[in-house]
Amino acid sequence: MRQIDILVLSDLHLGTYGAHAEDLNNYLKSINPKTLILNGDIIDMWSFKKRYFPKAHWDVLKTLLEKLLSGTVIYYLTGNHDDRLRKISDISIGQFHLADKLVLDIDGQSHWFFHGDVFDASINHSKLIAKLGAKAYDLLILTNRIINRIRIKLGLSPLSFSKKVKKNVKQAISFISDFEETAIGIGIENKYDYVICGHIHQPTMRKVHKSQGSITYMNSGDWVESLTSLEYTNKQWKIYNHLSEQLTDQTTLINKSSSEYSLT
Repeated sequence: MRQIDILVLSDLHLGTYGAHAEDLNNYLKSINPKTLILNGDIIDMWSFKKRYFPKAHWDVLKTLLEKLLSGTVIYYLTGNHDDRLRKISDISIGQFHLADKLVLDIDGQSHWFFHGDVFDASINHSKLIAKLGAKAYDLLILTNRIINRIRIKLGLSPLSFSKKVKKNVKQAISFISDFEETAIGIGIENKYDYVICGHIHQPTMRKVHKSQGSITYMNSGDWVESLTSLEYTNKQWKIYNHLSEQLTDQTTLINKSSSEYSLT
């Protein structure tokens, strides 16, 4: 079992067809984090009406509870899909902490963790549209999974419909760029060394230099498509990619061009 100082997971979307619960549970059982930060959209409360929460999803919650009881400190930061928890946020029960955001000093550097949906205008101004979009996305993922099962049986490689949409629709590319720039700008303004988000399902790690200052922006990705997390051990952050079972460190990423920062 690998020992990890800090693990960051976001956008598990448990309770939806797209969640890779079995992969996630296998990953969690292979590691032992001292601190676990669940950075939003862990349980998809927007989808509870479908009454879909299979055993594999419950197994993930059971494993998280086992980690907590064995000594892991868990911070559950709320996202837009589990925003009902914001009514009771800022509570602590033993080593479990529920909050909307988190600032930690890690080896002398300030880290600002939050989900990031506060920057999403579609959620803030029209929650109904956002929920309809989430349902359409879940249907797209389900359809994608069925088609890929057929493609694999035919000896063809799997495809990701949603990734193709993100890469080819200018509005989607612009949204991701605007989201990251906003998080970076506010992080620099508040003099944080790191800003860590979720929400946009784009695993990323990059050092940014602006006239106002410098910051490292990171995004933990998701467990619907990318199957990624952020791991901190031996004073170094890395992106873990479950699909390739590889760890990518910051030094490798910050030397790439901005178009290569995302691992999706």
